[in-house]
Amino acid sequence: MTFATRLKEEICSNKVKRLEALAEIQSIIRYDADLKDNAIQVSFENGKVARRVYEDLKSIFNISPHIIIRTQKRMRYRTIYILEIKEEYKTILNRLNIIDKDGNLLPMRRNNLSSPSEMASFIRGAFLSVGSINDPSKSGYHLEFVFESEVDALFVSNLLHEMNFNSKVTKRKEKYMVYLKSSEEISDMIRMFESPESLFYFEDIRIYRDHKNMVNRLNNCDIANEEKTITTGKKQLEEIEYLKDNDLLDLLDDKTKYIVELRCKYPEDSYQELADKLEEEYSIKVSKSFVNHHFIKMRDLIRRHKEIDKRNE
Repeated sequence: MTFATRLKEEICSNKVKRLEALAEIQSIIRYDADLKDNAIQVSFENGKVARRVYEDLKSIFNISPHIIIRTQKRMRYRTIYILEIKEEYKTILNRLNIIDKDGNLLPMRRNNLSSPSEMASFIRGAFLSVGSINDPSKSGYHLEFVFESEVDALFVSNLLHEMNFNSKVTKRKEKYMVYLKSSEEISDMIRMFESPESLFYFEDIRIYRDHKNMVNRLNNCDIANEEKTITTGKKQLEEIEYLKDNDLLDLLDDKTKYIVELRCKYPEDSYQELADKLEEEYSIKVSKSFVNHHFIKMRDLIRRHKEIDKRNE
């Protein structure tokens, strides 16, 4: 069972109030129903979602939709549940603000949703019908809704923005996708769906991945620092060779000479490690900035010597 399936089934296990159920059904029928001349047909691959919609339709409109079950074996085996509504179907569509009294299709309007709970229920219905979510343990963070028209996609995206979700809209072939990529926002949406088991699973994976990414960044930082230390040590050895070749070592003070000796003995040590060695071998307690200061003095001596050589040419 996929994570999306588990989440939808957990959503369907929750009881909702009448107005919230009405907003949920409005979204499902608007975005996923086949509106025929004499009936409404809504198809589901998930039996629990089909049952949820069936029970809500029966409770709110006092009707019993006809249930059709079909089995498809093409590509993969799956069962399709179809709810067919013939009884008072135009009255139902009119009550859901999908058609007007003359039977004309109406666009969705924001004022059809009068409270935050109805807005959340409308989004929940869209997720149950045309939504999906990636399993965070297998791929990146991604939650999406897929619509037939750009108008529907923009309405849902604007509604999400009003609810503080930073959704994006893109076209995929002939359809329009509204999606979230932020793990924090996806977590907030699962919380809005009141699905604690799915939320705990998602958060566990998110914490694990965040920790793993932090460890990788620290490891990369350590590797970069180590490479920098090796490069610095190699350059300083070349500078020490210059001092030797030009008989300049005796011009250094004693502490700088100690540090030069340590660098020759420990070419890959960091400044902190050289400072520790200075304390161990010469009983001189210093900081890594002290070590750096004496390498600067060494470079200054080399620079002055090169300047004198250049003037004497």
